[in-house]
Amino acid sequence: MGKTYPERHQHIMGLMGELGREIPGTMQGFSSLHRGALETGALNVKAKELIALGIAIAVRCDGCIAFHVHDVLKAGATEEEIHEAIGVAILMGGGPAVMYATEAYEALQQYKAEGVGSGSGNGNRG
Repeated sequence: MGKTYPERHQHIMGLMGELGREIPGTMQGFSSLHRGALETGALNVKAKELIALGIAIAVRCDGCIAFHVHDVLKAGATEEEIHEAIGVAILMGGGPAVMYATEAYEALQQYKAEGVGSGSGNGNRG
């Protein structure tokens, strides 16, 4: 199987830190975009992370799945909410999305086994 999703998440975080030292303007810009796009507005963080997870599945991005399953759990999503987001991604992405939906499901199981997220469902964070 290779790396687990929690290991992949940590590995990518390290690589992003290295990139930040090499191309600080680009990585700072991306970080700013990330913060701005996910701050609570009309949609809370949990809703935005569910959308991001669906897109990650539909565009077939393993690293994105690692990050957004982790972050949606931290935002308070329940397993049921994540399952439904996976279903919408399958609708939008067809057969290839099914393959990546299984990746998101596996990531969810691995993060839950590590105790990431409470599943409280409130989705609001500062």
